[in-house]
Amino acid sequence: MKHTRRITLELWQWEAVNACPKWFLAGFVHSDGWRGVNKVTCRGPGGNTRRYSYPRYQFTNASGDIRNLFTDTCDLLDVGWTQMTERVVTVSRRQDVAFLDTFIGPKS
Repeated sequence: MKHTRRITLELWQWEAVNACPKWFLAGFVHSDGWRGVNKVTCRGPGGNTRRYSYPRYQFTNASGDIRNLFTDTCDLLDVGWTQMTERVVTVSRRQDVAFLDTFIGPKS
C-alpha cells in the first residue's frame, strides 16, 4: 500500500523545497488539501448557543511521511498547524490562513 512505504526527499529535493517552499506547500493543498469554512456551535453557561465560522486549510493523507513533509514546510514558512486527527492537519489561525491565501488560491 502506498501509504506504508517510506517517503523521503534527497538533498537536492530539499534544496528545491527551501528555494520555493510556497510552491511545495501549494502542491500539497491542491492535491490532498482543502480550504473552506469551519462552522462551530458552542453552548455556554445557561444554555446560550454561540455560532461562529472561520476559514481554514485542511490537509489529509494516510502517509505519516507525507504529512511530515507538509508540516515541515509549514514550519519552514512559520505557518502554525495543528494535528486534528491521525491523518488530518489543519491551519486555522487567521494570520496563517491569510498568508496561505496569498499564494495558494482555489483548487483547479
